[in-house]
Amino acid sequence: MAKQRLIILSDLFGGKDPEWVKIYVDLLKSEFEIQYYDVLELAGINADNLVESDVHNQLLSGGIDRAIEALLKLENGKVMVLGFSIGGTIAWKASLQGLKIVCLFAVSSTRLRYETEAPNCSIKLYFGEEDSNRPDSQWFFELNVVHKMIKKENHQLYRTENNAFLVCNDILKFY
Repeated sequence: MAKQRLIILSDLFGGKDPEWVKIYVDLLKSEFEIQYYDVLELAGINADNLVESDVHNQLLSGGIDRAIEALLKLENGKVMVLGFSIGGTIAWKASLQGLKIVCLFAVSSTRLRYETEAPNCSIKLYFGEEDSNRPDSQWFFELNVVHKMIKKENHQLYRTENNAFLVCNDILKFY
């Protein structure tokens, strides 16, 4: 039987093969056919010599839309998605534009707080309790979205092994 396709979308730091992403790949590769995408590459942004705020501004001024467009061209079958920070937001928006997502797992995707419509797929979101940019409880209620607040964690909670185990365990349970 063919493995379910799982796409992983990086955070705004992207990179060819970030060390922290390897933790997720190692935990999930036995069950899934995994495709990793650097969101900066999808967006056509060269981040060499750019500071975080410049990358962020480029993503907000057309980069997110270019990444969605690229993703829609690359993926035309049903997929599960694991997105980190801006990667989760890109997946959410791509789903609303036709990406066939079966289940979306997004970690620290704080820009989702601006979204007013939820994709038609299973969704589980993860946020650090101490991430001041996470959506508020009203947003979760209005969009009827399942989420987990991780105590004593901030925005980059996804870069630690313990949290990677927690997220991967949920993905494997869903599957």
